[in-house]
Amino acid sequence: MAPDIKDTQDPQEAQTPPLALTVSQLTLQIKKSLEPAFSQVWVQGEISNCKPASSGHAYFSLKDSGAMLSAAYFGWGLKRRGFDLKDGLQVRCRGKIAIYAPRGSYQLVLDHIEPLGAGALQLAFEQLKAKLAAEGLFDSARKRTLPPYPKNVVIITSPTGAAIQDMLNILGRRAPHVHITIIPALVQGEEAPRHLIRGLEVANKHRMGDLIVLARGGGSIEDLWAFNDEALARSIAASALPVVSGVGHEIDFTISDFVSDLRAPTPSAAAEIITGFWVEAVGKLQESRRRLLFSMQRELQSRKNMLSHIAARVVSPRDKLRDQAQRCDELSLRLQQGFQLQLERRRAVLASLMGKLDALSPLRVLDRGFSIVRDPTEQGRVIRSVKQIREGQRLELTFADGNKQVQAL
Repeated sequence: MAPDIKDTQDPQEAQTPPLALTVSQLTLQIKKSLEPAFSQVWVQGEISNCKPASSGHAYFSLKDSGAMLSAAYFGWGLKRRGFDLKDGLQVRCRGKIAIYAPRGSYQLVLDHIEPLGAGALQLAFEQLKAKLAAEGLFDSARKRTLPPYPKNVVIITSPTGAAIQDMLNILGRRAPHVHITIIPALVQGEEAPRHLIRGLEVANKHRMGDLIVLARGGGSIEDLWAFNDEALARSIAASALPVVSGVGHEIDFTISDFVSDLRAPTPSAAAEIITGFWVEAVGKLQESRRRLLFSMQRELQSRKNMLSHIAARVVSPRDKLRDQAQRCDELSLRLQQGFQLQLERRRAVLASLMGKLDALSPLRVLDRGFSIVRDPTEQGRVIRSVKQIREGQRLELTFADGNKQVQAL
C-alpha cells in the first residue's frame, strides 16, 4: 500500500503563506500592463465635476449613461482652441490611460480636447464674446466717434492682400488728399494676433494717424480666427486712436468687430465709411459752387437786362460826341466858307481902294513925266520949294523908272 502523501508532509511547511506583493509593486505591474495598451485613445462623453486649478491644470470626469472616467489635462501639454471647460459640456478627447499611484486609480490624461455639437471655434467665440461683454468692452458708451475728416489713416493688414488694393482704390477715388500709412501684419494663423497687436502699439505710440483700420478679406471661421483673439480685443479696447474693424464679408462677425469703435461689413466698406464726410463735403462744395454760379449768372443777366433798358432810354455819350463832332465839322465848314466869302469881299474892297489910291498915287504922276526932289541928308525930305535948295546942295531926284542924285548949281 502506497504511503499517504499528506501524512508525510511537514505540518509547519504546510502553514507557510504565499509570497505577497506590496501595493506599490502591484500598482506598478498594473501600470506596466495597462498604460502601453491604452497609450492613445479617443473618448467622448460629458464633463462632470470639473475643477480647474490655479496652476492651469484641470481635473474632471467623463461620463455617459453607463460609466464614469476620471480625466486630467495639464496646461503645458493641451492645445485648446480658446473655449472653457464646464460641467455638462459634451467633448471629444484624445489621451492615454495613466495610473495615479497615490490613489490607486487610473485616469485619462489628455493632450487634445474639442467640444461636440456647436464646434470648438463657435463655442470659443461665444464664450469670449460673453466674457468681454460682461466686462463692458462692447458698451457703446466707451466707443469713440470717428473723426469726420481724417487726414491721416493707418491701415493694419497684409500688404499683399486683395483687401488693401480695394481700399486704396476707394480711398484714392473718394479722398485722394488723405495720407495712408500701411503697417504690414499677418492676418491669418497663430502668429497673426501678435502681429496685429504690435501694429496697434506702433500706431498708438507714434500717433501715426487720426484713426486705425484693421482690415482683412473674407474667409472661413478658421481664416478669420486671429481677429477673435482675446489679447487683440483688449489691445483694441486700450487703443488711444479710434479703431475701425473691416474684417471678412458682411455676414462675418469677429470679436474685433464688437470691441472696435466701429464695425464695417467689409474692408471696402471701411474705406467708404471713413471718407463719407469728405465725399459729402465735396458734394456740398460742388452744390454750393453750382448754386453760386447760377446765382451769379442770374444776377448778371438781371443787370444786363437793366442796363439794356437804361441804355434804350439814355442817349449814349458816344452818340452825343458823334453829333457834336459832326456839328463841329459843319460849323468849321461854314466858318471857312464865311471867312472865304468875307475875305473875297475884303479883297474886292481893297482892290477898289487900291485902284483909287493908285489913281491918286504920286507914282502915277511920275509916269506922266513928273519927278520928286528929296534931300538925302535929311532922311529923304521932299523939297517942295526952290527956296529950300542951296547952291551946291546934293539932291535926289525920283523918276518913274528910278532915282538919280544931282547937285544944285
